[in-house]
Amino acid sequence: MLRKLMAATLLIGCLSFGVRHHGWSSYDQTKTLDFSCTVETLKYENPHALVNVKAKDKTWLVYLAPITRMEARGLKQEMIKKGSTVRIVGYPHKEVKDEMRAERIYVGENKYELR
Repeated sequence: MLRKLMAATLLIGCLSFGVRHHGWSSYDQTKTLDFSCTVETLKYENPHALVNVKAKDKTWLVYLAPITRMEARGLKQEMIKKGSTVRIVGYPHKEVKDEMRAERIYVGENKYELR
C-alpha cells in the first residue's frame, strides 16, 4: 500500500511539473525582442520565475531562469519590484501571444544573463 501511495505521489508530482514546464523550442529565436518595461507582478518560484511586465500598451508574461541560476548570477528577488523599470531581451513564443522567454534582464545598470 505504501509503495502505491509513493508511486501515485511521484506520478502526480511529475505530471504537475510537466504541465508547468515546457521546452524552449516553443520560442522563436529568430525574433529577438528588446524593450524596457515596468514590472507588474513577479512569481518567484520553481521551475522558473515569471514576471508580468508592461511595455507601452502591451503586457507580457516573461519566463525567467530558475531561481537558483538567477541568484547564483547575482539577481535576487527583491531586485525585481512591482513598479520598477527593467530591460528584457528575449524571444517571443511561437504560438502564445504576449509570452516570451528572457535571455537576459537589465536591472538598473546591471545585466544578468539568464541562460
